[in-house]
Amino acid sequence: MSAPDAKPTWMPHQPADRILSTLKTRGALGIPDIAKVLNVTVEAVRQQMAKLEAEGLVDSESRSSGRGRPTQIWRLTGEGHKRFPDTHAEMTVQMISAVISVFGQKGMDQLINAREATMRTNYAEAMRGARSLKTRLERLAEIRSREGYMAEFRLDEEGRGDGFLFIENHCPICTAAQACTGFCRSELQLFNEVLGPDVNVSRVEHVLAGARRCAYRVEPKAAA
Repeated sequence: MSAPDAKPTWMPHQPADRILSTLKTRGALGIPDIAKVLNVTVEAVRQQMAKLEAEGLVDSESRSSGRGRPTQIWRLTGEGHKRFPDTHAEMTVQMISAVISVFGQKGMDQLINAREATMRTNYAEAMRGARSLKTRLERLAEIRSREGYMAEFRLDEEGRGDGFLFIENHCPICTAAQACTGFCRSELQLFNEVLGPDVNVSRVEHVLAGARRCAYRVEPKAAA
């Protein structure tokens, strides 16, 4: 969620890339749904899907919705997900292994803490003057999107009415997080700190647990 005329920092311009981005951020969709999101014709999406399927970036399955013909649902393949960068994945894993080998787990924890301290300083500076939770989330989404997380937020329809879902549709450090889960633990703690003492943040979806994205429920403590 952002200013009405603002575009997410990850929004591409090429038709094929816009479709890939839509499937990345919204999950599996039918062609009519993709066309509606992108405000283009169904035929235009169908032509692009044929090209993307030929490149191995998307595939589809038929889903029955009761009566009538099954609906064809499209999703990203593994190759499609790779179009969204995992920052220096192989080198990162090698460095994590080297740090643990030389300095032990304590050294790895110190490295994570140092990274967290730098992020805390930068995020706290960005939050300066942000009085409302919505404004804080807008700024956090902007920062995280610049860092490659394709972040957004929306009202939490399953919560108590005054909370939000903070969503990260991509994890640019996923390989590093798989090698060292301390990165994920660190970021959850960081969100709790920078969003203020008046809110509670809990992770409700996690890429490392098999979800397609990470999502956090953010609620005022009085309602949590």
